Amino acid sequence: MAQLPAGYVPLIQALSRWLRPAPRPIPEPLWQQACRDIPWLQGLSAARLDALRTLATRFLHEKTISPLGDLVLRDEDIVLLAAVCCLPLLGLGETGLRGWSQLILYPDAFRVQRSHVDAAGVLHEWDDELIGESWDSGPLILSWADIQADLQAPFDGYCVAVHEMAHKIDALDGAIDGTPPLPRAWQREWAADFQRAYDAFCVQVDAGEETLVDPYAAEAPEEFFAVVSEYHFSAPHVLAEALPSVAAHLRRFYGEPPEGA
Repeated sequence: MAQLPAGYVPLIQALSRWLRPAPRPIPEPLWQQACRDIPWLQGLSAARLDALRTLATRFLHEKTISPLGDLVLRDEDIVLLAAVCCLPLLGLGETGLRGWSQLILYPDAFRVQRSHVDAAGVLHEWDDELIGESWDSGPLILSWADIQADLQAPFDGYCVAVHEMAHKIDALDGAIDGTPPLPRAWQREWAADFQRAYDAFCVQVDAGEETLVDPYAAEAPEEFFAVVSEYHFSAPHVLAEALPSVAAHLRRFYGEPPEGA
C-alpha cells in the first residue's frame, strides 16, 4: 500500500477526533450535588457553571482516575473531583487539559523519595511527605483526605487541587516558571508584576517576617503562582490585601473569585 503524503495527516487526525465517542454527560443529580458540595462554585453565573460542567465532562472523558490503596470513590466523588480540578480552567477552556492523562488519588498524604547531588558530588537522599504533586507531562497526584479538608474549610487559603492544576496550566507553554500561556503584551506585564511581587515576598520571608500568604510561595516562582492561585479561590480578600497587582492579574486570568470567600 502506498504511503500517504504528509498532507493527509491532519485529515486523518480530524477523522480520528470525529470518530471518537462523545463524552457521556454528567447526570443532573450528580452535577447538582457537586454544586452544593463545592463552596467555590457558590455565586458563579449560570454561564460559568455551564462552562465548568462542560469542562468536567471532558475531564472525565479524557482522564483516567486511579484511586490507590483501599480508597473507593462514589460517582458523586468523581464528579466533585472533576469539577474542582476544572475550576482553574474556566478562563482557558479545554486547552488547560492538554499534556497529561492520569489523576492518581491517594487516600491521604503520601511519601516520595528525593535525591540531590550537591556541588561536591555528594548524593543526598530523603523522603518528602506530600499532599499533591504534578509531574511535567505526567500524572496529577492528589490526596483525597486533603481535598476533603479543603472543602471543609474552603476560605482558609488552601486548595490542593487548584495548586496542582496551576502547575499543569503553567507547563502549557513549555516552561514551568510561574507564567501561564498568555498573549504577548499581557505576558510581559504579568512577568514583570509577578517577579516584582515574588522578589518582595521572598525578602519578607527571608527576614522572618510574618506574611499574609503562605510562606511556601517563596520556594520558587512556579510555587508562588500555584499558591496565589489557591488564594484566588479560597482567600481572595487576603490575596488582594497582600499582593494587589498579583490579585488583579488572577482575576483577569481565572475570572472573579467565589462570593463569600
